Amino acid sequence: MLKKITDSLFLSGWSALIETKETVWAAVGDQASLSCRLTEDKDVLQITWQKVLPLGEKNLATYTKKFGYRVSSGLEEKMDFQYESLQSCSMVIRKVTEQDEGCYRCLFNTYPKGALISWTCLKLCELHGPFIDVSRSNSPPGSVVTCSATGRPVPMVTLTVLHQNLSFSHYNTSRVSNTNGTVTFTTTALLSALNTTQVGCSVSVQTTALRELLVTVPGLTETSGDDHFYCYSSLTPIFILLSQCHKSWYEPSGATIEWATKWWPKNS
Repeated sequence: MLKKITDSLFLSGWSALIETKETVWAAVGDQASLSCRLTEDKDVLQITWQKVLPLGEKNLATYTKKFGYRVSSGLEEKMDFQYESLQSCSMVIRKVTEQDEGCYRCLFNTYPKGALISWTCLKLCELHGPFIDVSRSNSPPGSVVTCSATGRPVPMVTLTVLHQNLSFSHYNTSRVSNTNGTVTFTTTALLSALNTTQVGCSVSVQTTALRELLVTVPGLTETSGDDHFYCYSSLTPIFILLSQCHKSWYEPSGATIEWATKWWPKNS
């Protein structure tokens, strides 16, 4: 037991010399970059990247000054190196899948101290939505706007009014944990507007691009008390925004749906 504690403290001390991200998030199909950098100059002979498995570690790639980088057989199209040096090195995983999720080790084999080791874990993120539902409220009078998104980790859901003199009221939020590890987050608010007003819902999760759905809601003086419609969006792999809207038999006059997608650069 004493030996295990000593070994743990020893490795923790050495890992403090390596700068890395504890968790890296990536969406399925995207590219993930795992990086390790020494905070002090060392005489490094080789850098090795390993995947941590239940029964041990699997060597994925190595880098030496003499031979450059070498990727294990069968992984040449899957993995690559960036920022190659013996003090800092990044491994790129292309077209991330569920099988790539897990923890990885970077080992700096130094002379004469031996191996300096640190860990970084790759986690998958996903995002479905936004989904908007608009219905009429008689008390208090107005339109109840509900927007939701499902993803992992917990998605951020934001409702906005695109008219500078109007705002939402009676905010309410809820979250539901799903059996597949995702979370559905819902935001509901009341919009009291006499005239047609455009509202938006933006959703995001970690490094995925911000998605925004715009809906033009008829004012209180333009519709009856029975109108109700909801919309949802999805993205194709080539980032074309598709939409479907469902309405009841009564379609409020002037109601229109607009879709927009904003792409933010991924976190470095």
